[in-house]
This record gives sequence, structure tokens and C-alpha cells, in this order.
Amino acid sequence: MPTMVLTSEYLSISGNDLSAFTRKCEVAVEVEEKDVTTYSSLGWKVVIGGLKSGSLAIEWITDFAAGQLDAIMWPLFGTVVPFEVRPTQAVVGTSNPKWTGSCLVKELAPISGSIGDEATQGVTFPTSGAVTRATS
Repeated sequence: MPTMVLTSEYLSISGNDLSAFTRKCEVAVEVEEKDVTTYSSLGWKVVIGGLKSGSLAIEWITDFAAGQLDAIMWPLFGTVVPFEVRPTQAVVGTSNPKWTGSCLVKELAPISGSIGDEATQGVTFPTSGAVTRATS
């Protein structure tokens, strides 16, 4: 059984490679469950898929220097932007697929933590429109 340890994940938001700031990145998708049970199902629940949705959850190590994470993300706050996530920074292929779509930058936490903590921020952006998976 093949296994993988994430050591070089790739994250791009609005064309900016943010991999150097990224500690954790998760693309999650789901579909609504719609109950279409009728009497003919003989007491068994019947469900179909409804609307699909997704999210992009990220944990960053914050950098306030000119041209770095804070300067990149602050102007994107409140906008819908494209994203791309890959398991590694290698070229896209059958063993390194990419997930792409658009997300709403609905939250930022530029200052977060207690005394002695790393300057990190965790954010979750909802996707807007389709999330696609590609191998080329």
C-alpha cells in the first residue's frame, strides 16, 4: 500500500505562491444530502446529492515584511480569488494532482497568539463555484 508524508505541499492564492508561509493546507468538498424517500422504499431512507460546496483551510506563519504574506493577503480581503493546491511542489501529474477553484477571502487573523507563541494565523475560505481536480 503506497503512503505519503506531506513535506512540500504547494499553495497558490491569486497567483501568489504562498508555500513558504504555509504550515497546513486542506481542501475539503462536500455535497448536501437530500432525502427523497417515498413509501415505495419500504422503510429505507433514499438520498441523493444536492448542492456541492467546499473550503480551503490554511495555517500560515505570518510575515509582515514588505511584499510578504500580510502585504499579499490584506488587499485580497473580501474578494473572490483563484487558488491551486498540490501535494508537492513538483510538476502536476498523475502522482501529483492539483485542485483548483476560487475562494472568498472572508477572514484574516494577522495578529493572533500569546506571549512566546509563533506568529501564526489559521483561516478558512469558502470556495465559490466548482473545485476541480486535474493531473495535467
